[in-house]
Amino acid sequence: MIIDTKDMLKSILTSISQIKYVEPGDIPNIDLYMDQVTTFMEEHLRSSKRYEDDKVLTKTMINNYAKNNLLPPPVKKKYSKEHVLVMIFIYYFKNILSIKDIETLLTPITDKYFNNDDGMDMTYIYNEVMELEKSRINLVTKDIAKSFHNAAECFSDVQEEDQHYLQLFAFICSLSFDIYVKKLLMQRLIDEFGAKEDTKDKKKK
Repeated sequence: MIIDTKDMLKSILTSISQIKYVEPGDIPNIDLYMDQVTTFMEEHLRSSKRYEDDKVLTKTMINNYAKNNLLPPPVKKKYSKEHVLVMIFIYYFKNILSIKDIETLLTPITDKYFNNDDGMDMTYIYNEVMELEKSRINLVTKDIAKSFHNAAECFSDVQEEDQHYLQLFAFICSLSFDIYVKKLLMQRLIDEFGAKEDTKDKKKK
């Protein structure tokens, strides 16, 4: 391939190991105004941006989240630690799922656990998910490395000047297929869950 295998794998390992999580302890325990929220998110999630000029979160985004029932309303124009945790979930979901899907997925969580006083709050939910994600880093790294090696074995009968790009193309297609299948699964799970919630609501009426 265009990139040396060892360099590529080293790059993968480095980038995945450097994924930064916003720890709940990093979030101020005092309620924040919107400007303070956007500044906090920009500082703590800037490593996930593709381009320097990209915005992690804007005032317009926050208003849209509230308008679309993704985010509980602020109290006296201030956002709590739990608001910030919900916005972090939204930040990652919005690159994969539609606003409607995010609403379907998050509403039961925020309805039951937002500002819950029995210990099962948004911080608890966030910590559990974060630990699950951390536990999968090695598996994800190995899977990507395997896809890379498999792509490097493609197009062995093509001239070298074309082979490098075609192998890179095959590698990207392989990664895209993984994303497609997982996104399809996520959508079907959300649809099934949403249908059950609708049935519950109708029975209550």
